[in-house]
Amino acid sequence: MAKVRVYVKNNQKEIKVPVGIRLLIRRCCQAVLAHENFEGDAEVSVSFVSNAEIRNLNRDYRDKDKSTDVLSFPMSDNGVYDINNETGAAILGDVVISLETAMKQAEMFGHSLEREIGFLTVHSMLHLLGYDHETSPLDSRIMREKEETILEKLGISRDSTFTVNGDEE
Repeated sequence: MAKVRVYVKNNQKEIKVPVGIRLLIRRCCQAVLAHENFEGDAEVSVSFVSNAEIRNLNRDYRDKDKSTDVLSFPMSDNGVYDINNETGAAILGDVVISLETAMKQAEMFGHSLEREIGFLTVHSMLHLLGYDHETSPLDSRIMREKEETILEKLGISRDSTFTVNGDEE
């Protein structure tokens, strides 16, 4: 099975990163690659940022002057990825998550922050692999079905979730 190296960075101070989130993100990334039969090793960067920072990124890269929950920055060109010369791993790209928005959405949807971050990670990983829910209703449905299948395999589907209390850093 291919290995994935996930670099998780906390670049915000508004919300404390809960215990287990980094492991959850790594599990989500690995699950997406396994589900998609990705061949070879891979690297991905995941950053937690504030609403202000994600708004700036959304404005600068998508011409949308508003905050959002997650942004994906794929490093592929038609499925061809840059390769890390030291490790030989494919560099999939960057995922940027607003913890502030993730927390608000978790409350709004009535599930845990962990479930929300798991969903956002799986969603973004699919974007890094070339899926795009904004191209058509069919593409949106395909992506949503993949997201829910992967989350269910991880045990964090809509109907079942987990909560971890404590601090991480």
